[in-house]
Amino acid sequence: MLPQNARAGLLLALAAILIFAAQDGVSKHLAANYPPVFVVMVRYWAFALFVLVWATGRPGGLRAVARTSQPVLQVARGALLGLQVVIAITAFAVVGLVPTMALFAAAPLVVAALSVPVLGETVGWRRWTAIAVGFCGVMVILRPGPGMLTSDIWMSLVAMIGIAIYSVMTRLASRKDRAETSFFYTGIGGVAVLTLIGPFFWTGFEGWDWAWMGFACVTGAAGHYFLIRAFEVADAVVIQPVTYLQIVFGAITGIVVFDEALEWPVLLGAGIVLGAGLFSAWRDFVRSRAARG
Repeated sequence: MLPQNARAGLLLALAAILIFAAQDGVSKHLAANYPPVFVVMVRYWAFALFVLVWATGRPGGLRAVARTSQPVLQVARGALLGLQVVIAITAFAVVGLVPTMALFAAAPLVVAALSVPVLGETVGWRRWTAIAVGFCGVMVILRPGPGMLTSDIWMSLVAMIGIAIYSVMTRLASRKDRAETSFFYTGIGGVAVLTLIGPFFWTGFEGWDWAWMGFACVTGAAGHYFLIRAFEVADAVVIQPVTYLQIVFGAITGIVVFDEALEWPVLLGAGIVLGAGLFSAWRDFVRSRAARG
């Protein structure tokens, strides 16, 4: 049986994932009707406000949370995530939640591959095999060929690579900064770059879309809060496998709410990628448990 803190962490992570999956569906709807960069900018305004209020209540206050010896890295990773979200919700609207989420399942494998040259970490043959198998799954989803050159699936691929690079930058930043400092700059870096771009795409929301935009803002803050709490009470190796459920829930939202088709290459490729990713997460868990003795 899992320790009580691990169970609490898993429940908090599950709550965050369900919230983020709902937010993905709302983001797809909004991005289909309004400029995605404008939608994300408004979301980030709410997120940045939440981050500032949260940081003020932490021990030492805002100044302690914002203190960093690597401001360029921190702001850059926050800005990268903001731009990645713009590309991601554009892909949700244009390509669909199902194929985009299927590709997102490969992000942890890309992180594992990049951790060798960027972070100097060691990846054993088992995880390299999982990465290779996951890459094959990505190729099944993408179905390379002449048609891919005119397809919009590249946006989903770029969004997946973007979140992987952001994750590597976050791990690099964690070597010197606390997790709460990195979280602070996730909001501040993102809102800074989006506020420079978003106003040029300013538009008004119509009808119920004001309510949907408000829902996206509230769920963004709530989801991040639950995820922070999850990592505070449980180890990352316990939480990581559960995050794959966001991909599953997002795909279900695409099929049930938006009537997206589940094509067999996407289903097969997603199964391969998820299997490889879960095996890699399991290897992380084994290594972490062995390191603790």
